[in-house]
Amino acid sequence: MKHTQIIRKQLIRSNIDDLWLFMSSPENLQVITPKWMDFKITSNNNKQKMYPGMIITYKVTPLLGIPLNWMTEITHITKHEIFVDEQRIGPYKIWHHQHIFEKKEDGILMTDIITYSLPFGLLGSLVNKLFVKKRVHKIFDYRNNIVEEIFNKK
Repeated sequence: MKHTQIIRKQLIRSNIDDLWLFMSSPENLQVITPKWMDFKITSNNNKQKMYPGMIITYKVTPLLGIPLNWMTEITHITKHEIFVDEQRIGPYKIWHHQHIFEKKEDGILMTDIITYSLPFGLLGSLVNKLFVKKRVHKIFDYRNNIVEEIFNKK
């Protein structure tokens, strides 16, 4: 099974409490997701504090204007250090996203490790190479810009 791994890092001039509160809040997913994805949380728990086992459902339009249902589970949390979301239902064969937070002298280094694979074998690999990988990078570019605006302009 072929998979893709993307690693993104961003230094954020914030304290860990404020950054953790923002990044681990499901209701902020809509803030950090590009408008063109038409992202909407459909579960009723988006105002709850994140916990292991939490299921969050969304509607998202990632490609070609086709709306998809997506369900993720928060599988691991170590407060102020890491949380992991994994797809349970959605467009990927596998989606595993680690959000890692490390205190540094000049802020918090936030690292995202996204590991995914698409269904449909060779066709999925081709679609990934032509569209999906670039789109995932664009989503994280957008997110990094929003986080930069919120935290690094203070």
